[in-house]
Amino acid sequence: MTVSARLKNYRISARKARLVADQVRGKNVEDALARLDLSQKAFARPLAKLLRSAVANAEEKNNRDKAGIDIDNLVVATIRVDEGASVWRIRPRAQGRAAWIQRRTSHVNVVLAEE
Repeated sequence: MTVSARLKNYRISARKARLVADQVRGKNVEDALARLDLSQKAFARPLAKLLRSAVANAEEKNNRDKAGIDIDNLVVATIRVDEGASVWRIRPRAQGRAAWIQRRTSHVNVVLAEE
């Protein structure tokens, strides 16, 4: 039985988010949360929040459907970090010129499965 959670349009580039996601892929949920709590990366806190949301989704699925998911044996089966829409801004430069700045976003999809 699998459970998922999504985070859309988060204001971090997908490349930076993938560095953190690679650290917890395939790990037990408790180990993944412990690893994220100790991480210095900016995306560690939002990813930990997303993992907790997926665990809450599993608990809700148990209560609603009597699915029989063992919360203690959940493993991070897949984490997919995709690029979202980019927001373009203009930054003033020397001699009256302008430079375009691209603000990137990410979509993150976490799937938990029983071990």
